[in-house]
Amino acid sequence: MNAQDCLNMLREIKDVAFATVDAKGKPQVRMIDVMLVEEEKLYFCTARGKAFYKELVQSGNVAVTGMNQRYQMIRLSGPARRVEDQKEKIDRIFEANPSMIDVYPGESRYILEAFRIENGELEFFDLGQPHVYRKTFLFGEHKNTVKGYYITDKCTGCGVCRDICPQQSILGNTPYEIVQEHCLHCGLCYESCPAEAVAGREL
Repeated sequence: MNAQDCLNMLREIKDVAFATVDAKGKPQVRMIDVMLVEEEKLYFCTARGKAFYKELVQSGNVAVTGMNQRYQMIRLSGPARRVEDQKEKIDRIFEANPSMIDVYPGESRYILEAFRIENGELEFFDLGQPHVYRKTFLFGEHKNTVKGYYITDKCTGCGVCRDICPQQSILGNTPYEIVQEHCLHCGLCYESCPAEAVAGREL
């Protein structure tokens, strides 16, 4: 599993949720089709008359999420930018998604503008196995952001966190250690630690 695999999964799901923020600072979410995935770049499009288009032009930041039938979720966040070769890219999108021809016949397709996400953070989260599995990937020029709970040197080794972890993802090391790949990020260890030795970052 790598960043390209995650983007391909979003393409396979195709109808995914795109979140933006409008001019009043209110969150907005829409189901948008992932039109193309090529060379670690995700492409989608929208019409210039839509509020979604205006939000993309104004801030450019989007969050995307989708889940397949195997209960595997992909979450993507990053900036969306208009592509330079608009007419060529719209034609390529219609070639790869022929159902669009009935929605925007003839020259009407050029009311659409194509955007791409080529930098960002991807998170793969698999709920379809006995122990959940998560992995974070960066692509493009996006810088690393560390997420999740971790146990500090304040740990006394009492074992409370290990005993209550719903995924049994805490090891009895010194100090105790959370196996990040299986952590739910639920915060139960954080709330329950008598020594306040559990900390969170970028949750």
